[in-house]
Amino acid sequence: MSDAQPRQVFHKDVWYSGHVQGVGFRLSVLHVSRGYEVTGGVQNLPDGRVLVQAAGDEAEVAAFLAEVARQQAAYIRSTEEREFWGETRRGGFHIIQ
Repeated sequence: MSDAQPRQVFHKDVWYSGHVQGVGFRLSVLHVSRGYEVTGGVQNLPDGRVLVQAAGDEAEVAAFLAEVARQQAAYIRSTEEREFWGETRRGGFHIIQ
């Protein structure tokens, strides 16, 4: 039996509002994620927003989300954010259906 504690990593969830569905937003976020060491996912929500969940090194997550915001600025009207420390999520970054 192991006494190892689960690894705690930085998480940030961002809800994007605006014209963010039907414009390739999720695919663009997936492409951006490939340049960063982050895990998590992106999904369309029934209320018209898009949720991005990212986990990893705090600076890496911040840089990833800053690049998403830069590339998608024309589509984003507002954001809501939540930060927390928690266990590592599954590996990779995915589009969540």
